[in-house]
Amino acid sequence: MSLRFSQAQQRFRQLISQPILELASAALCPAQEIYPELDPASFYQQLDDIAVAIRPSISDYPLKTIQAINQQLYGELGFRGNQIDYYDPDNSYLNRVLERRLGIPITLALVYLEVSQRLEFSMVGVGMPGHFLVRPTVADMEVYIDPFNRGEVLFASDCQAIFHRLYGAKAIWKPAYLAPINAKSLLGRLLNNLKLVYLNRRDFSQALTILNYLLLLFPNEASNSRDRGLIHYQLQNLLAARSDLETYLDQRPQAPDRDQISKLLDNITDNL
Repeated sequence: MSLRFSQAQQRFRQLISQPILELASAALCPAQEIYPELDPASFYQQLDDIAVAIRPSISDYPLKTIQAINQQLYGELGFRGNQIDYYDPDNSYLNRVLERRLGIPITLALVYLEVSQRLEFSMVGVGMPGHFLVRPTVADMEVYIDPFNRGEVLFASDCQAIFHRLYGAKAIWKPAYLAPINAKSLLGRLLNNLKLVYLNRRDFSQALTILNYLLLLFPNEASNSRDRGLIHYQLQNLLAARSDLETYLDQRPQAPDRDQISKLLDNITDNL
């Protein structure tokens, strides 16, 4: 079935098709669904202004540059992790993170990456389970930055300790958890966070919007087709539900929930 794309979704499609993904621009697209008056240029300007304020303090020594970034973001501007209401959706929308100076690890990491990029200080995202980090791409420099905790500088052993605090002492640690991730993967993780927030709130309308973005980003991710189909079913969008659930079974013919989804498809057909 044909899909209608909002203006923000059309912009998102254009951005993710480019050879270099502009993360801030792409992250603001789903925010425009919630905040239609949002002016992306004003947020780009905020990021530019932060970098301008830091620039006189940057150094040839990477740790001094990190210190300068931390001083501006956390000391001067008061950015902080939202410890009180971690699952507030606004923590995952870049515009609100910049307005409130409050976020979760991945959105504060996004701010950190955008500022460092403007300073020509190369950094990458690190998709550690449960707690997103960033790191400088400096040869022979194995340090990690925790944007959620005022830019604390960590070593691999510190990261492992955070992982075990989150998942328990018996959880299996893998060094690959500290591998850098690309821009699309970062964006996908940000959107997945929002999807889970809205599903936990049973806000199916907003979860549906986020799934539209996830399927634009990763059209062959079968589980998102299934999830969108189930949400369409909840919202009684039966034709759309059937289309997505059929796509899921086509993509995952050996899916463990194939029987349940097939029965649901029969039910949908009976009610069309």
